[in-house]
Amino acid sequence: MSNTEPKFTIGVEEEYLLVDRESRGLIIDPPASLMKECEERCGSQVTAELLRSQIEIGTKVCRNVQEAREDLTRLRKIIIEVANSHGLAPIAASTHPFSSWVDQKQTPKDRYEELTIEMQAAARRLLICGMHVHVGIDDDELRIDLMNQMSYFLPHLLALSCSSPFWEGHNTGLKSYRLTVFDALPRTGIPERFASFAEYQRHVKILIDAGLIEDSTRIWWDLRPSARFPTLETRVMDVCTRLDDTVALTALLVCILRMLYRLRSANQRWRIYTPMLIRENRWRAMRYSFDEGLIDLAKGEVVPFEVLLEELFDLVAEDAEALGCTEEIASLHNILARGTSAHRQLQRFELERSNGADEQTALIAVVDTLIEDTQNGL
Repeated sequence: MSNTEPKFTIGVEEEYLLVDRESRGLIIDPPASLMKECEERCGSQVTAELLRSQIEIGTKVCRNVQEAREDLTRLRKIIIEVANSHGLAPIAASTHPFSSWVDQKQTPKDRYEELTIEMQAAARRLLICGMHVHVGIDDDELRIDLMNQMSYFLPHLLALSCSSPFWEGHNTGLKSYRLTVFDALPRTGIPERFASFAEYQRHVKILIDAGLIEDSTRIWWDLRPSARFPTLETRVMDVCTRLDDTVALTALLVCILRMLYRLRSANQRWRIYTPMLIRENRWRAMRYSFDEGLIDLAKGEVVPFEVLLEELFDLVAEDAEALGCTEEIASLHNILARGTSAHRQLQRFELERSNGADEQTALIAVVDTLIEDTQNGL
């Protein structure tokens, strides 16, 4: 392994849902001119998603969190402006409060066609959006080692990002329903553990040689070595409705990876816990966000999330300073204070219902909140 510290460059991908400004429902068949104009203004940084009511943006390779914020702000602004000119609005939420997957049209693309032929309804109902963060780590062995250790923190990141409490007009009782939909696919969830990059490659090769997958892009774990870039790609998070939350979570993620690298450089490491225990915390994050705490696996007891987060802040304080994102890390307190997008959606729904609105009217109000929060600060 190289002794040179990784660059910890950043790339963020966000998926949005496109809603009709009048009905607040998803647009089933957006005009071709919308995508054309987005591509003219964003180039390859915007792409169509599986369903036509979705659109994905991706930042350039950013040297730091501030660059990522700048590029995300620019891209969000373009999508908002173009959508608005077509009577639409993007919402940065992992599920739509009431529209149904059954009504959606698929984007005509070979890769998506193959996916739905193979996965059938499990793929057709993927009316969900996520946020993926790539962190540049050039060394293959280091990527695998950090993946093994980073798995522990995936539930913490999910808990702070929840934005999918509703599904097809129902309050699911979960703060992140998205993952229950995504987990129906194979090769999802907490990543496997590997002793080396070569071992990881051998396992992938078995699936490729058996004709089950073309390449490792068909492995959809919550955290994976990217098949296209020399990065570790974190995929567990719901898309954050507020841009500030996206930036804060990106900062936390990069700082955790640098902290783990720093431990490794000092011949130390984060304790590796079984996927069984991490999955338990993942479920708690899906169900409660940060409301009911997570298991402190070293203590073997459920601890309030605020306590765990303060401990995490102490662990990464040195890294936040080195990476110039102390302010962004501190802003995570705002998520605990006002709640995630899921909390805000549920609060708006309950407020409207308590004021006498019927369920559909209350859900429309939730979409209005999502439109406002998606545009916040731009």
